[in-house]
Amino acid sequence: MSMTVDRINPPEPVQPGKKPGRYGQVERGKENDSISLSSEAVEKAELYRTMELAMAASDVRMDRIAELKAKINDPSYINDKIIQATADNIMSAFGL
Repeated sequence: MSMTVDRINPPEPVQPGKKPGRYGQVERGKENDSISLSSEAVEKAELYRTMELAMAASDVRMDRIAELKAKINDPSYINDKIIQATADNIMSAFGL
């Protein structure tokens, strides 16, 4: 079974210098417009805002880097226990 679609007329070209006309007047009502949001919409907006902040945050924690640099530069920090723990972590990362 086949289906054919007839051509639709092309849109009218835009004429330069021609401004669109006004279609109606906006009337100001006596009441103010208002909206209400569901609790689910508020929760999702907060989640979205939190995710945006998390994504915009730097992945580098400069305070932690400074702390680790100070530890490494301290000669008493690097001892056999630290070296063994680091080696174990590297081996387990490679599944060995």
